[in-house]
Parts: sequence; C-alpha cells; structure tokens
Amino acid sequence: MKRRRRSIDIFNLSFLDVVSCGFGAIILLLVIVKISEPHVIEKLSVDLTGLVQKLEEERHRMRGETAVLQRELDEKVEQLSENRERLARLAGERSSLRGQYNTTRHEHDAQRVIEGRLATARQTLTEEMRRLLGSGYRRPSASDTIGGIPVDSEYVIFIIDTSGSMNQNAWPLVLKKLGEVLEIYPQVKGIQVMNDMGDYMFSQYKGRWIPDTPARRNAIIKRLSGWMPFSNSSPVEGIEAAIRRFHASDKRISLYVFGDDFSRGSIQSVIDTVDRLNRADRTGRRLVRIHTIGFPVLFTQGGLPVNTVRFAALMRKLAENNGGSFVGLNSLRP
Repeated sequence: MKRRRRSIDIFNLSFLDVVSCGFGAIILLLVIVKISEPHVIEKLSVDLTGLVQKLEEERHRMRGETAVLQRELDEKVEQLSENRERLARLAGERSSLRGQYNTTRHEHDAQRVIEGRLATARQTLTEEMRRLLGSGYRRPSASDTIGGIPVDSEYVIFIIDTSGSMNQNAWPLVLKKLGEVLEIYPQVKGIQVMNDMGDYMFSQYKGRWIPDTPARRNAIIKRLSGWMPFSNSSPVEGIEAAIRRFHASDKRISLYVFGDDFSRGSIQSVIDTVDRLNRADRTGRRLVRIHTIGFPVLFTQGGLPVNTVRFAALMRKLAENNGGSFVGLNSLRP
C-alpha cells in the first residue's frame, strides 16, 4: 500500500516567523542608528566650529604680524633712502674739502714765498725806516681794531640764537665764527655764553664770569656743538639780561650777538631800553659794546624775509649806538 507524499509549503508559519524576525532586526538597527546620529552630528559640528575659530585666530595673528613686518620694511626703506642721501651729501662735502685742501695748500706755499720776500724786504728797509721815522717811532696798537671791530674789551659775552632755523642751517658756521671771535681776544678776564632767551650755557656760572683758560674755551666750543635750548627767534631778551646782570662801571665789555631774524616786538622800544640800560658817560662812551654777526639763513628760502630785514635794522642801530660793529654774512658755508 503506497503512502502519499506530503506536499511541502514553502510559505508555512515557520518561514514567515524567520522572515519577520529578520525584518524586525533590520528595523531595530535602523532605529538605533537614527537615535545616535544627532549626537555624532553635534560632535562633528562642535569640532568643526572650534577648528574654524582656531583658523580665524591664526589668520588675525598672521595679519598682525604682516602689518608689523610691513611697517618695519617701510622704516628700513626710509632709513636706506636717508642713508643714501647722507652718503651723497658726505661725498659732496668730501669733494669740497679736497678742493679746499688743495687751495689751502697752494695758498700756504704762496704765503711761505711771500713771507720770505717780506723778511728780505724788512731787513733791507729797517735802516731806512729808522732814519726816516726816528728811533722812537711805535706802530699803532694791533689790539685797537681787527677787521673794523674794536677789541679793547676785557670781558666778552656771546648771545647766540638757538632757534631751529639757526641749529638746522647755520650751526657749523656759528661754531667757526665763535672760535674766530675768541681768537682775536688772546686773553680776557672773563667770558660768558647765553642764548637769545638769556639762558646760560653753563648753569654753574649763572650770573658770574667764566674764567678764561684754554680748557674752558675748548669746553665752550664742545658744549655749543650740541646746545639747543628753547628760543623764540628774538635776541632782545638775551641782550637785556646780559646788560642788566654784567654792566659795571669798572668793566669794559663786548657783547656779540649771533642771529638771523627778529620775529616780534618794536625795534624802537628795544633801542630805547638798551640806551637806558647801557647809558653813555660824559664823553659819549658806553661800557658795553654791542657787535652783531647776521647769518643769512632765511635768505636761502628766497625773497627778502621781513624778519631778517627787521633783525638787520635793529642790530645795525644797536651797534651804531653802542660802539660796536654789524657784520652781515653772505654765505652759510663754514
């Protein structure tokens, strides 16, 4: 008796259970992934935000360093330009000094020849001069005047304009002229140096005379090279302060004014004040001589500056009234 084979149904209950469990597992995995995904995204967002901020800070720092380096570069370029200009100026000065040296050397050689000839002529004429002039003849004193400037004073005061125009344009020439003035006074009893505001060069000698020694003269020249006290470009205060403090009946004083302009005040008022302070005696002589050396600083700017004209008018009149001389320079070359 034959058994009937049971037919196999592939879609039976067991198969459906397996399929359902598989789909359930997949759905569970999807749910787990969806739940954790925002945390991952948030973490990534935070990390990226921090990186962006760090990069921004780095960019700002680099920009700051770039600006600093650019400023330093600009300064170096400017310094280089200034050094080139200075080098060119020094080269020109060196060329000028070489020319002056060659000229001076030739002049020195010529001077030696002239001195030799003069010595010969002096020996030849001595006996003739004695016979004609007499044995008691004496030359006029060489100390009476030098270059038209009386140098009979025992005390010397310098009033120097320390304004910017003088310091920047005429200072080497000021140093030279002060040295030349000192040379025509081999020995005096006292020296004083003030600026146009009446400020003293050496505070320890304020109101009193500086002893005249070679060392002190060298100290004056050295100090003057870097001396730049405040100035209002008017010599009036310095002149009046010097006369008020040092005018004395037993002293003969020469006051030298170095300047380039007179920027304020009345010319006549200054003249009247100085006349009152430096009164003339019965012979018309005044104890303080006023000499002036005018430096043509403002003329280099072109035209005829009013302040320079006022300075020249004032100082010429003061020199005339007070037994001195006015010397106007025509060049700023030392």
